[in-house]
Amino acid sequence: MRQTRGVPNTHPRQSEFSFRVDTRLGSTLGRTGTITTPHGEIKTPAFIAVGTKATVKALLPESVRDLGAQAVLANAYHLYLQPGPEILDEAGGLGKFMNWSGPTFTDSGGFQVMSLGSGFKKVIDMQGVSSHEHGDDAVAPGKERLAHVDEDGVWFKSHLTGDKHRFSPEISMNVQHQIGADIMFAFDELTTLQNSRAYQEESLERTRRWAERCVAEHFRLTEERSHRPYQALFGVIQGAQYEDLRRKACRDLGAMPFDGFGIGGALEKENLGTIVGWCSEELPEDKPRHLLGISEPDDIFAAIEAGADTFDCVSPTRVARNSAFYTAEGRFNLSGAKYRRDWGPLQEGCDCYTCQHYSRAYIRHLYKAKELLSHTLISIHNERFVVRMVDGARTSIEDGTFWDFKEETLGRYYSR
Repeated sequence: MRQTRGVPNTHPRQSEFSFRVDTRLGSTLGRTGTITTPHGEIKTPAFIAVGTKATVKALLPESVRDLGAQAVLANAYHLYLQPGPEILDEAGGLGKFMNWSGPTFTDSGGFQVMSLGSGFKKVIDMQGVSSHEHGDDAVAPGKERLAHVDEDGVWFKSHLTGDKHRFSPEISMNVQHQIGADIMFAFDELTTLQNSRAYQEESLERTRRWAERCVAEHFRLTEERSHRPYQALFGVIQGAQYEDLRRKACRDLGAMPFDGFGIGGALEKENLGTIVGWCSEELPEDKPRHLLGISEPDDIFAAIEAGADTFDCVSPTRVARNSAFYTAEGRFNLSGAKYRRDWGPLQEGCDCYTCQHYSRAYIRHLYKAKELLSHTLISIHNERFVVRMVDGARTSIEDGTFWDFKEETLGRYYSR
């Protein structure tokens, strides 16, 4: 590894975290692998359940384990605001705090730079808003700018109280070390597709400088907190939809002693696989790649082929709270009247606890009666659906049937 100015080469404790490639997907960039953390292994590709506030919404940690999730990801921004990182540190870290014994992830809070700052979502409708019309300070219609970026970090207002707070690379590292997840992400600036090319370049350089500061602070805290298990640090790749910027970010951060990498940033769905492929071609082969915020079946398969190893998304539980459930034939909404006397499970043949014990008619009743148990039962099924699909993709790579598995899975899911 070549030395990056101002960044230490490695830390001795990095050997407590590892990744190996197990099987390759033909001539593609896809692969299976094994991530080893102080709290267990993650067989990849893997879907990581999102437990934003140290809980996968509506689910017991025991239920998350039983449905097959190998790891959970929590949100550093939300846990910073409530209950506060010092509380998790006193509890012995995120896993002990929430009674989860497996591997854990935390994001850096960088996503809030964009989501609070402009109100735009990750995958953005490019019609109606333009950087040429609104400049690089564009805000989504009806939204207030709550975050302001400078070279040192970000000022933002709490969405809970309106109080003003400060995040910087050093603060993010301190917060995440206190939260205590096995895998953390470096603090980055997430731009929107509305930002100009010039701003994307400026932001990319700022994220690179922040990455150097994150590594330095991470290594300092690793020494200071030697009584805690080693926490891996992933760099975050930005660059929007520009190939040269994505590749530059990969080369710059790939030369730093990160334990793995997160592929983030604003992008359009149709370019997802291409962008992940650019990154996989440039990033170190022996380090894992996490794609942030993805759960749709076609996106997952495109990302796996392009070399992504792990994924996370809130969608399975979020749509469950609106009565939407996944099946092999696509996503359906349980609120429809046709389910009132439907005594079948959410998905015939599904092995999840919900489908083994409850009918569509009963779960629909719960939803219509505004009983929270409907959220739990649909969330169990939806999380199991995505976990099982990604597990199936991993198995199919190992046994050489990936292309048949992909064709059958996507053909059925998008058949209507």
